[in-house]
Formats: sequence, C-alpha cells, structure tokens
Amino acid sequence: MFWYQQSPKNGLKLVASTSTWTQNSYEEGYSEAKFEIRRENKAHSVMIIKNVTSKDAASYFCAASDH
Repeated sequence: MFWYQQSPKNGLKLVASTSTWTQNSYEEGYSEAKFEIRRENKAHSVMIIKNVTSKDAASYFCAASDH
C-alpha cells in the first residue's frame, strides 16, 4: 500500500509505502515519528498523523497494488 499527501501548494507527494512482508518505507521529509502506519492485513491499513499542526493540512490518500 502507498500513502500520499496532497496539499494545495505542493501537489501529490508519496509519504510512505508498506507491505505485509517488509517494514514501512518513508520518503525523504517524512518519518514514523510523525506518520505512524499500521498494516493489519493485506486489505487494511491506517495512517495516524501525530502532533497535528496547520502545516499538516492536506488531503491524504491510500492506494493499493497487487505487486
């Protein structure tokens, strides 16, 4: 699964990717300390944004892949 952030100023950016067999992989500028991702099974994932500020204002999307 892939988690994206879309803010009005920066467009769509990949936050992190996750799978059932590896650890979460965060893109530069993003970390588990801020964006906690839980993957309970193949079809369910949750991203929690910690210590939310106005800089976090955006739309967040999850995308899945069978690869």
